[in-house]
Amino acid sequence: MKSLFKTVAIIGKYSSGSESSNIELQLLELAQYLTQKQINIFIEAKTHQSGKFQAFKSIVLEEIGTKANLAIVVGGDGTMLGVARSLINFDIPLIGVNQGRFGFLADLNISNMLKSIDEIFQGSSYEDKRMLLHSKIFRGSTCIHESLALNDVVVRSGSRLIELEVFINGSFVHKQRSDGLIVTTPTGTTAYALSAGGPILHPELEAIAIVPISPHTLTNRPIAVSSQSIIEIHVVSMDESYLSIDGQLKIPLEIHDRVEIKRAEKMITLLHPKDYCYFEMLRKKLNWG
Repeated sequence: MKSLFKTVAIIGKYSSGSESSNIELQLLELAQYLTQKQINIFIEAKTHQSGKFQAFKSIVLEEIGTKANLAIVVGGDGTMLGVARSLINFDIPLIGVNQGRFGFLADLNISNMLKSIDEIFQGSSYEDKRMLLHSKIFRGSTCIHESLALNDVVVRSGSRLIELEVFINGSFVHKQRSDGLIVTTPTGTTAYALSAGGPILHPELEAIAIVPISPHTLTNRPIAVSSQSIIEIHVVSMDESYLSIDGQLKIPLEIHDRVEIKRAEKMITLLHPKDYCYFEMLRKKLNWG
């Protein structure tokens, strides 16, 4: 059967030492295998520079969406998060091959990578749509920063407790003193929000979770709201705080800054083998019985 995808971009995790050598071998194996299948291959530019990929064409991350119709990410969830944000404006699906510890997003195993990719290329796949969050920081009436997040947007203290006011759709919810507040997509509920005691939301739920981090008042509990909600967080008092995007971007905040968070207009598509089961994945990753 012919492949559904004619041009594929491969992106790898950038590491050092023995881990780097292992990833390079896996990337080469994947690129050579797909080339034998008559598929046009690009290696993302920084990945290309990190290994012996001279036989393959290089492409910068920003151009992948215009030249490829599929991206395969070999690394971990962190690598997947960065790539997803970069490709959000293009209708290009992602396949994640896990080189990390958990692999909630990058769920294909190295051991069965080629077999699973073959199945997906032949149309035996599960299409998994994931929502993102769009956040803005306002200082006075001026928007000083905006970002997209696949996992979460976090207002976090730098050291001591911070005081925040939370509004949903213009209605005041509460004032809290805590180490911070996590606003998360269903995807992000298995990340930082999980360790902070938040709920796990199935990716198909149209919802956003709001999870306090070590609140001073124990009655400040996680809540879930409609994905159409607009969430505002006002910084009332602090010594030091910042906004974190997917744990990868960090923007300093000041007193009286206002963070506005809502669902992004576009979604990212992940491709899994046809027999993918979200609950089976949770059972394995979280060591449930």
